[in-house]
Amino acid sequence: MLETLTTSEGRVEIAVDPDGVNTVEVFPNDVSQFISVRSCRTTYSSGLIAKILAVQGIAWVCDEISRDEDPNHASKYLLNDLAAYFSPADLAGKRILDFGCGAGASTAILARTFPQAQFTGVELRAELLEIAKGRASHYGLTNTSFIVSPHGSSVPPNLDEYDLVILSAVVEHLLPDERSVILPLLWKRVRSGGCLFLDQTPYRYFPLELHTTMLPFINYLPDSLAFAYAKAFSKRIDPRETWESLLRRGIRGATEREIGSALAGSRLLKCKRGDRIDLWYDNTNPQRFATVKSVAKHILKLLYRSTGVCMIPDLALAFQKQ
Repeated sequence: MLETLTTSEGRVEIAVDPDGVNTVEVFPNDVSQFISVRSCRTTYSSGLIAKILAVQGIAWVCDEISRDEDPNHASKYLLNDLAAYFSPADLAGKRILDFGCGAGASTAILARTFPQAQFTGVELRAELLEIAKGRASHYGLTNTSFIVSPHGSSVPPNLDEYDLVILSAVVEHLLPDERSVILPLLWKRVRSGGCLFLDQTPYRYFPLELHTTMLPFINYLPDSLAFAYAKAFSKRIDPRETWESLLRRGIRGATEREIGSALAGSRLLKCKRGDRIDLWYDNTNPQRFATVKSVAKHILKLLYRSTGVCMIPDLALAFQKQ
């Protein structure tokens, strides 16, 4: 059976299979439109898919689904990075804040993986939390709750203390002035001995900006030149976008020093799997450019040992409150 969802942007076709795993394909009216993921498999109902389409738009509907249900998407990186610092026993029975949870993909992944922990998802956009609640209902999760954040430069006033605060692919989407405010506020919500963990945050000075523009060396340019460069050469950028919208989309990553300086009295935990270069390498697809990645790993290790600079695309860091 084929179901079709139609919007002003195009149509989404859902091939309903008897096994309960449906195939979703997107067909935009503008064939040149950038589509991150054009098709996916999902157990979601057509109602939940329609809700995602209405909020995220046709370009991101399959990407949003894949974040949760594709084992090689967000779950792979989040769970691998988390396991590099914490064991399942470390998280059992703990209260965990998933800050900037978006549409709840990370919260759903974590809640299914660690059913004995309690998760609170916080997000600025209320419409995204409607998707998050739909996901929780879809999986029958009873260990999740969601709170709308009042403002980009504040946190909900009713937040309690947590054993672990997670920011998964979040920091890069905070504006520069928001980071200096939000991170200390979240740090206050971490109990003594607890941790703040972030992952999938682009490293600010990696030579290739892989998150928003896919352009080389843009990370080294001042804002005005970076803005002009992005609009002129990136196929992912709408010419009508503003610099603030690009910042909100994550064009500027972060550094270990930037994060650590905002967390007073913190101790950076050591990765349990070698170092962060090993963790990055383990997260890569072993079937693609295996030789190139192996050579890059050894070069990055040499750079790290000689200069102390860990030049990897994304940060995965855990800070403990003393």
